[in-house]
Amino acid sequence: MNYRHAFHAGNFTEVLKHMALCELLRLLTAKDKKLFVLDTHAGAGGYDLESDQAARTKEADAGILRLMAAPRAGMPAAVARYLAAVAAYDRKFGRSAGPLRHYPGSPRLVRAGLRPGDRFVACELHAEDALALKREFAGDRGVEVRQADGYQALKALMPPVERRGLVLLDPPFEAADEFDRLARALKQALRRFATGCYAVWYPIKDEAAATAFKETLAGVKALILELRLRAAPEGKLAACGLAVINPPWTFEEAMVEALPWVGSALDAGAMLTSRSSASSPTA
Repeated sequence: MNYRHAFHAGNFTEVLKHMALCELLRLLTAKDKKLFVLDTHAGAGGYDLESDQAARTKEADAGILRLMAAPRAGMPAAVARYLAAVAAYDRKFGRSAGPLRHYPGSPRLVRAGLRPGDRFVACELHAEDALALKREFAGDRGVEVRQADGYQALKALMPPVERRGLVLLDPPFEAADEFDRLARALKQALRRFATGCYAVWYPIKDEAAATAFKETLAGVKALILELRLRAAPEGKLAACGLAVINPPWTFEEAMVEALPWVGSALDAGAMLTSRSSASSPTA
């Protein structure tokens, strides 16, 4: 499959990934110690939902736009914080009313969640997206943008000098052997930096391949979050997962509350599996 962020900005996979990312950042920055964040496949940084790419797929309609239109009564705190971060990014463009137009990619959400003294490296191999990412953070000394292979950067930067880190792995899955490459890179990173927190996104198109990847996580503490749309256009990605390795304290509790709510709002089945407890399906 081909997963260029601009075509899928704000879709249901982004909702899952970014809601969890915002909560991870909140918890990891609660400690008074410096944090290192690496985004291995960062994309362009931010996206216009009225751009040609986003308008062609309209995937945000069944993702972030649907979530923002959901009733706020009973909304879990983690979801509310994520939506607040999305709205704050949109307001940077002078918007105070009307439907959401500008959606923050993971680099923008990371940057908004970090403190002075934290370190952030964003990598993007695709030349056009890397240039857009550099423009997005031009003059911002809090972000180091690299046009680089994220897997190579992961190998080079682990372990970080801060000894506390969050790594987001969100590969495009353009290569047929992407799951194998991802598993190898993750294994090497854990060997170098076993205590780091890793958030690993993956598509579920080939059930066997996704299951085999999850089996490579045996022996590590991991929380696996999955969403499966009940109604999706034929040929479109309808299911995805996020494996969070070494999640911070209370993250699982937040996801146990938030994931079913998000699934209900997006008309999706939700599954949370923890290595430290039994698998628990949610509607």
